[in-house]
Amino acid sequence: MIDIIDELALYFQYPFVRYAMIVGVLIALCSSLLGVTLVLKHFSFIGDGLSHVAFGAMAVATVLSLTNDMVLILPVTLVSAILLLCSGQNARIKGDAAIAMISVGALAIGYLVMNVFSTSANITGDVCSTLFGSTSILTLTKTEVWLCVGLSVVVIAVFILFYNKIFAVTFDEKFAMATGSKAKIYNLLIAVIIALIIVLAMNLVGALLISALVIFPALSAMRVYKSFKSVVICSAVVSVVCAMLGMLVSTVAGTPVGSTIVVVDMVAFAMFCGIGMFAGGVRA
Repeated sequence: MIDIIDELALYFQYPFVRYAMIVGVLIALCSSLLGVTLVLKHFSFIGDGLSHVAFGAMAVATVLSLTNDMVLILPVTLVSAILLLCSGQNARIKGDAAIAMISVGALAIGYLVMNVFSTSANITGDVCSTLFGSTSILTLTKTEVWLCVGLSVVVIAVFILFYNKIFAVTFDEKFAMATGSKAKIYNLLIAVIIALIIVLAMNLVGALLISALVIFPALSAMRVYKSFKSVVICSAVVSVVCAMLGMLVSTVAGTPVGSTIVVVDMVAFAMFCGIGMFAGGVRA
């Protein structure tokens, strides 16, 4: 045990490890806040859909040799999030069907573009690292860390400021509209926030594992707590703790960062399921 602590202390002497931990915790926190809302609105897989859109946009940005791929990835992901969350009940293709179409289509286009136009000698490696997470979380610059901190502060501030409105839209959108609440605007707000989270999270866990950050903490909290506020708070705590543990285990054991965090989230979910079965759920 002492050897492990000494090894971690040695790793944390390096700035890139500290940067990775800061960004990982912030991404986990932001993902958990919106995760409860997305699960309750039956949009759990929107993380997968948008991450695949981001992957497709990143492939195009790579082929175009853009120095900053965020210039293309963020707008494309943002527009897709708005189309999915704000199309409403009048859309001919709704919910999970729309997410599935966008997800599969964007993934196929991205992989096709990388194969046809990419000049990389290791296309398979590039695709796998993008989909399942890579070492990019360990190569963050100070500027990228501050950008992540800034965007995370915006996400958290917006969620806190509009908490009551998000709560109303989450549980009964039609009733919220009937009482004069501008539900479409708040759906747009949720779409913008989730798009930011997806783009940030791709560096941490990869495109295929982003949904785990959104879904597992929320579902874990729901096994024990019943009120919306309690679930959100518990989800945030679980997500941050699992992200920290996952990154620590990954650092010591040399395992992939994204996959390790997801496995820790799965273990936490199993534990909360057991607690929920014995406790019968807490109403607070």
